[in-house]
Amino acid sequence: MKAKTKPVGITLPAINIGIATADRKKIAHGLSAFLADSYTLYLMTHNFHWNVTGPQFTSLHQLFMSQYTEQWTALDQIAERIRALGHPAPATYTEFHKLASIKEVSGVPKAEAMVRHLVMAQEAAARTARNLFPLVDKANDQPTADLLTQRIEIHEKTAWMLRSILE
Repeated sequence: MKAKTKPVGITLPAINIGIATADRKKIAHGLSAFLADSYTLYLMTHNFHWNVTGPQFTSLHQLFMSQYTEQWTALDQIAERIRALGHPAPATYTEFHKLASIKEVSGVPKAEAMVRHLVMAQEAAARTARNLFPLVDKANDQPTADLLTQRIEIHEKTAWMLRSILE
């Protein structure tokens, strides 16, 4: 099989969206960490959906499903923003493991412990997103700021709702 080559004489222009190359790289790296946290949170939530048991089974099973479904859509939005900034999005377990601040939960915890893990993971994702704001503001990157604002609002609201289950 012959390797594909770039057509002779065709050169792509440099990305020129009003954000400096160095800033785009830093923002993409921060978004990659956020994507890793988001993916880890997605997997944790889906795992808990599959494995929850006990008196709250039905309500938690449905709640976790609505949460992981929402998170799945967000993963694509974050990855596509990284791509729009001109960088590849991380997409392997190895990369996510290196970048994520959220750690996997081993075994199958009891329902209440699942909720506690999800509270901590939702709050960690919010912190990761919030930590990017100084750089995003400095670079005048409104699309990333908008994405982060939306995600932080969802993570904080979800953490509050999960905390309410534990009270």
